[in-house]
Amino acid sequence: MTTNEQANEQRRVDDVVHQIGNRIDRTTAEYNDAHQELRNVLKNYSENTSVNWFEVDDRIETSAELQQQRALVSRLTENQNIIENQLHTFQELQKSPYFGRIDIQDPDEAAPESLYIGTASFVDDDENFLVYDWRAPISSIYYNGVLGKVAYSTPAGTQQTDLLKKRQFLIQDGQIKSMFDTNETVGDEMLQHVLGEQNDATMQNIVATIQREQNDIIRDVHSDLLVVQGVAGSGKTSAILQRIAFLLYHSRRDLEADQIVLFSPNRLFSHYISDVLPSLGERNMRQVTLAEFLTQRFQGLNVQTQFARYESDQQHPVNLAVRRFQESAAMMDAVADYCQQCPADQMQFTDIRFKGRVFFDHDEIRAIYARYPATVPPAERFLKTKNVLEKRLKHRIAEEAQADWVRDTIDQLSDEDYHNLLGAKHLGQFEQLDDEIDFIAREIVRRRFRQVDDAIYNGYFLDVYSQYTAFLQQCPLPQDVSAADWQAIVDRYNHDIEFHKLALTDAAPLLYLRDLLTGGGLNHQMQHLFVDEMQDYSIAQLIYLQHAFPRAKLTLLGDSEQALFKAVESPESILKKLGAALHAKHARLITLRRSYRSTLPITTFAKALLPDGDQIEAFNRPGDLPKVVIRYDAPAAFKALAHELTAELADNQTVAILTKNTAEAKYVYQELHADFDLTRLTDTDRSLPQGVVVLPIYLAKGLEFDSVIAYNVSAENYPTDQFTGTLYTIASRAMHHLTLLSIGPVSPLIASERIPQSDLQIEHELSN
Repeated sequence: MTTNEQANEQRRVDDVVHQIGNRIDRTTAEYNDAHQELRNVLKNYSENTSVNWFEVDDRIETSAELQQQRALVSRLTENQNIIENQLHTFQELQKSPYFGRIDIQDPDEAAPESLYIGTASFVDDDENFLVYDWRAPISSIYYNGVLGKVAYSTPAGTQQTDLLKKRQFLIQDGQIKSMFDTNETVGDEMLQHVLGEQNDATMQNIVATIQREQNDIIRDVHSDLLVVQGVAGSGKTSAILQRIAFLLYHSRRDLEADQIVLFSPNRLFSHYISDVLPSLGERNMRQVTLAEFLTQRFQGLNVQTQFARYESDQQHPVNLAVRRFQESAAMMDAVADYCQQCPADQMQFTDIRFKGRVFFDHDEIRAIYARYPATVPPAERFLKTKNVLEKRLKHRIAEEAQADWVRDTIDQLSDEDYHNLLGAKHLGQFEQLDDEIDFIAREIVRRRFRQVDDAIYNGYFLDVYSQYTAFLQQCPLPQDVSAADWQAIVDRYNHDIEFHKLALTDAAPLLYLRDLLTGGGLNHQMQHLFVDEMQDYSIAQLIYLQHAFPRAKLTLLGDSEQALFKAVESPESILKKLGAALHAKHARLITLRRSYRSTLPITTFAKALLPDGDQIEAFNRPGDLPKVVIRYDAPAAFKALAHELTAELADNQTVAILTKNTAEAKYVYQELHADFDLTRLTDTDRSLPQGVVVLPIYLAKGLEFDSVIAYNVSAENYPTDQFTGTLYTIASRAMHHLTLLSIGPVSPLIASERIPQSDLQIEHELSN
């Protein structure tokens, strides 16, 4: 790259930055005008709007005026927000207007054209594109194209062109820090620069460094089931967030951010990625953890979390055959078959009561349900039953409205209470006073019977918990599950429900049964469902999520090597199972094998822990060897831990002490908090502070830290291959430094022949 070329590129940057500055000035003036107009309207609204709720005519007039004012405020607020978002985009572009350039020669054009790619589009006053949005169709050439003939998709179809040049920039505060030409994919030189400087606690979102495989993930609009298998630090989460930004841009007329839901592994991770989409100019999608989703669906029940079950599994033996069946597609199929075939006399209907008395008897409800043929789907029969009960309730309300107590109540109403019962939309509707009085009487009774109405509307007349017991007692079992073992599951479930508790393994099949019988639980608004750390979800849970969001395309991402909550399974096997269970028409698997998070020595160590680790490609970023510190008692171990912490804090902003479980995290915190400013994180925390944090490994899923210290990786603590995924996940959280502290002989997984001793710094205690 010649000095003259860089000077020419810098002149262009200066010109674009100048034009963006002019646009910022104009947009700032527009924003100030919009803000002032909104303030004037709000001031006029509060000063001149008075409400008379007692005179009918005044009330109608005031309501109309209020609606007009609210509509005007809403429009002005939306306009102000649009201008504010534009201003923010221009301000970000001014610092770094673009990161890429492609030179293309279209077949029907005489001269080649240079296009510059950035995080957002920018056009000059003559509507000429100075910067193209990275999500625009033609920008795909930058990520996927190689020099020569290339094709790219557009709304009008596939277009052909010649790619003559691909250039990459790193621009900071309007100055080119580096630039180079590349061919096949975005150059590692840029990644070296970016990752070498990454030392904060927030995910870096660098669209300039998207690799070819990540771009395939981002721009896939055809798959209804996209499974992304990415090794730790491969950028799969960043690619997924950029995929969401791309989808919102690509389908901006049909797709809103609140029609996308992302299942995050924990609340910490949700906060960790919360700034990424706004940095790409998009509103955040909805985020939820599995625990939050299940808690919302089972209001009033304490549903076991993945983390609680993980802790419990380490203390109590697990019947793997039973759990495999409970979490399988076969279990969900058994639920579906049961619901379809369950006769009316086996439905667990209950009385609807009002003030301690039976209002609708369960036999009456069963008789209504039994009217409809067994060939009618159960949810439809349930809905028809609800409708009949609603009609009977209305009849009871009409009868009760004639009672003397109702007329006495009406006589004692104040004018305000009377108008509130009548409601704004019924003002002036009745020609005869008697008709208005009858309406008020029914409204009084309706409100009195609201408890009954709610019970009908919400389907409380079916005891789904007893129904699930009935299902479990007749559930067909696989050969490797005994009747005695299954009865223990039924007994445990019944015991837990008595105390308003529910095991995680029962959550998906119980919800599925409830939805199939009652027709509830479906969200038809969501168009895209994303699940992160999908290896920690059971097939049954994923089947339920697909059922709960029936219109949504699924994107599932994870790393099969980081399975903490169940056995490791190959991504190909997972895709095959899911494709069959979810009846996906267009299923696709994309694998990311190159890890960018950690230095070469850390990744080399982490992948050596795995039997198939040679499939992981390490990014060639230099760094220190992982350090193994071996001590033989707790006092010596904590002295060494304190020494390592002091050394790491001198050079790093975020240091994580990762433990096997919560008990260890509490212990470490108690031993160190008097001497260090550190934070112990739990599954209720939503933010990730700077400095030293102590947390169990399952809360570190998806996170990264400058330095990681693994607490007690001893042979006693990590004795077998069962803990391979745990140690791999711990090691792969570290970006720059990794320390492994062992109290006693180190785990055989670390002392394995697969890991050359030359790949580690080993520090033994001088004397026992």
